[in-house]
Amino acid sequence: MSKTRKAELLSPAGSFEKLEAAVRFGADAVYLAGKNFGMRAASDNFSRQELADASDLCHSKGRKMYVTVNVMPRTGEYEELSEYLMFLGDIKADAAIISDLGVIDLVKNKAPGLPIHISTQASVVSAQTCIAYQKLGASRIVLARELTLAEIAKIRDGIPDELELEAFVHGSMCIAYSGRCLLSNYFTGRDANHGQCAQPCRWKYSPSAMDISEEKRADLPTVGTVEEDRNGETFFMSSKDTCMIEHIPELENSGIDSYKIEGRVKSAYYTAVVTNTYRMAIDRYRSDPDAYSVDPEWLRELEGVSHREYGTGFFFGDPSESANTVTEHGYIRDKSFLATADEVSAGPEDDGRFIVTFIQKNKLCLNDRAEILSPGMTGKSFEVTEILDDEGTPIDSTPHPSMRFVLRVPFKVKKGDILRQA
Repeated sequence: MSKTRKAELLSPAGSFEKLEAAVRFGADAVYLAGKNFGMRAASDNFSRQELADASDLCHSKGRKMYVTVNVMPRTGEYEELSEYLMFLGDIKADAAIISDLGVIDLVKNKAPGLPIHISTQASVVSAQTCIAYQKLGASRIVLARELTLAEIAKIRDGIPDELELEAFVHGSMCIAYSGRCLLSNYFTGRDANHGQCAQPCRWKYSPSAMDISEEKRADLPTVGTVEEDRNGETFFMSSKDTCMIEHIPELENSGIDSYKIEGRVKSAYYTAVVTNTYRMAIDRYRSDPDAYSVDPEWLRELEGVSHREYGTGFFFGDPSESANTVTEHGYIRDKSFLATADEVSAGPEDDGRFIVTFIQKNKLCLNDRAEILSPGMTGKSFEVTEILDDEGTPIDSTPHPSMRFVLRVPFKVKKGDILRQA
């Protein structure tokens, strides 16, 4: 395997709230998109002013901001795209993530100071292709998701040391090759390669049992069978989410320069929890590799966010259909994001509790058990024995979106910490 490289932790930011969560909970860098030219049209994404503000925030905190420009644009889009790339250069974006050769050339001509990262949609699986993209001006390659760690290490050993490698280590994975898919376009007219994927790979299919084969080639084996699961539902293309939290040492020795978390369409809570968990694991390993072990609490954290069944994707070999396809439909979600800490003051000296004003996200009730999530720590639980409204009047619950309420918490809390269901 390749020598250890100190990889950055790269988190998704589908909105400004998610950006702030990523930065607060330990991301070294974030990736996001403007209102056009990104592959996640379902995200809130960023206006021009928000992009400028995001760049300022990231750089003030010593973090980096990469902007996805990874659609495959048609000829008529290049005039607008040209102006947009110059804007990204002006606001000092740390890179544009690109999948199209024409866009690479456009950056070099219109925004020559803007670093180029090659998107996973370029499907790079070899050192030779990495070097070819470097000759075109790329400083980083976001590798295809279909590579093993051993293959990544070989690529690392076969390319110049200054050329960086990035890989997805956590989150939802597309069933198509490196995300290049035409199913959505075929079924709905929504172009997945322009960020509008309708996710037909996640749909239910019928009839209850159907063989998929080539009708004129009966001598060939059946490609697959669509069957109902025990809940009477049919899902045969939905891939498991990748989760590499139990394999930090292997990642650290693979030669990867950036560990990428998928999830720009997910919530700010998701961004905070996943970023925080990988930050803890990476920092623990780097502080003492010989004594490192996986903390079961990290797994509990990741089980508490919206996700599908977890797997390790292609990292340890080409997964079989049964190893990489979900057996349970839909998202698994164990915890509710209740509120964000907004103001904190110490309680009476003999009380030992902190008086915290929260901004509501979901309903909390008296006598519930809740947890506080702070950067660098797993959740700490307590019983909610009193709730006060913003004027100090006792209440039984927090039913109104964005309402302010007060709790006395039996341990230290900081502004921005998350209150969630225990």
